[in-house]
Amino acid sequence: MVVLSAEQVRSWDRFTIEKQPIASIDLMEKAAMACVQWMETNRIVNQQQFYIFCGKGNNGGDGLAIARLLQKFSRPVDVFIFETGQLGSPDFQQNLHRLHTLPVTIHFLQENAPLPDIPESVLVIDALLGTGLNRPVDGRMAALISHINQYPNAVISIDLPSGLFADQSSLPHPCIHASITLSFQCFKTALLVAENASYFGIPVILDIGLDQRFLTSCTPLYEMTDGALAKAILQPRPAFSHKGKFGHALLLAGSPGKMGAAVLAAKACLRSGAGLLTSLVPEQEQLIFPTAIPESMSILYDSRKPEELLSSTAVFKTIGIGPGLGQESQSRDWLRHLLTHFRNPMVLDADALNMLAADVRLLEGIPPFSILTPHPKEFDRLNGSCRNDFERLKAATRMAIQHQVIVVLKGHRTFIAMPGGRAWFNTSGNAGMAKGGSGDVLTGMLTGLLARGYAPEQAALLGVYMHGLAGEIASRKLGKESVLASDIIDSIGPAFLELESTN
Repeated sequence: MVVLSAEQVRSWDRFTIEKQPIASIDLMEKAAMACVQWMETNRIVNQQQFYIFCGKGNNGGDGLAIARLLQKFSRPVDVFIFETGQLGSPDFQQNLHRLHTLPVTIHFLQENAPLPDIPESVLVIDALLGTGLNRPVDGRMAALISHINQYPNAVISIDLPSGLFADQSSLPHPCIHASITLSFQCFKTALLVAENASYFGIPVILDIGLDQRFLTSCTPLYEMTDGALAKAILQPRPAFSHKGKFGHALLLAGSPGKMGAAVLAAKACLRSGAGLLTSLVPEQEQLIFPTAIPESMSILYDSRKPEELLSSTAVFKTIGIGPGLGQESQSRDWLRHLLTHFRNPMVLDADALNMLAADVRLLEGIPPFSILTPHPKEFDRLNGSCRNDFERLKAATRMAIQHQVIVVLKGHRTFIAMPGGRAWFNTSGNAGMAKGGSGDVLTGMLTGLLARGYAPEQAALLGVYMHGLAGEIASRKLGKESVLASDIIDSIGPAFLELESTN
């Protein structure tokens, strides 16, 4: 799956029209049919009445075609055309002509006319503006969008909620608050960022048969992880092997009062396939690991310097640093020591990132292709404040290239930026994972996959996807409200099994 810019989507339409060949009006018909078929499948056509708000561009043409196709369900349809004083696009005009012969009530929203009341029995379809939007809405259009938003009615937006930019932030401009967005062929960035969640509602991507050959001729804006990609990365565990073949990981995590984070990361590391794990543990917490996770070895540290306790890191395949670590001077000493003496890719999270933010010179010491896993606030501390999610995506991409690291920007659609400039949105996971400790589990999983022998890019893509899949499996069993971070760990094994069994 790919994420394309608005211009790339328009080019894909033109490519399809030229290569198949197909008339633009017929491509519009296919889009409208896909929308109506989806509404029929989901029993939305059983609504009492539809109000369809149309602009005069091709998005409005989609709305007019939907209005005509809804006639076979014998439901009343009112069409409201936003009057601009212009004729509109040719395909809009043709669909308007087709509609005139049917029992559809058409209203033209003139400049000074009152805006319509929307009865509570009505389902609203928003076809005012699509991906072609190139400036913020204002004036009468802004007033209409605000008018629709003041009603509690469910709204289905076609292509994109009106007022929403496809490739840049729309804040603080007015946008339709859709319940569902029916978009076509591929995701647009606007449908993947948290700041737009109240606008697009539930996004649904409909296949309208655009010519797939186009994708070989363009570089996608972003890509998307899915089960097929994760399964392609997955490596079998050779039968004639031993624990030493699957890597020895070192974990620096936890501090007095925060050892739970270390335990979660350690368990997730071993559940993800690492052969051996050693955990650096504060001396005063020495009983935690033998009790909670006896499979992990421990190095007890105290006030002595790191080099006195760990003179060599050569035995370790990778290191995970950060969960529950704290930012005391002792933690900073250990971070500097490991960054100085270890050159394999490592995983940095939580307090490790906060310490990097406090001394950005340490960024230069991170081994190439290490994996950084900030949530948005941690990223802003590290990078500098971003005004919106779109700026943050670009900043994460720049950071990955500049420092030759992998940036895993955590969220519902976790964003994974690679050192070579490519970036992915993750598709697995759900809101049940929004609990303390979930990020610690991800750190452990990524550390385990690196120890296991996956290349850093593979570990990042597979680890993030598997983390989300484990969260989904836990939610199926327990419900989203009740999932704990430890439940995600317990679901790592089932996630591997599910991925291995998929076709």
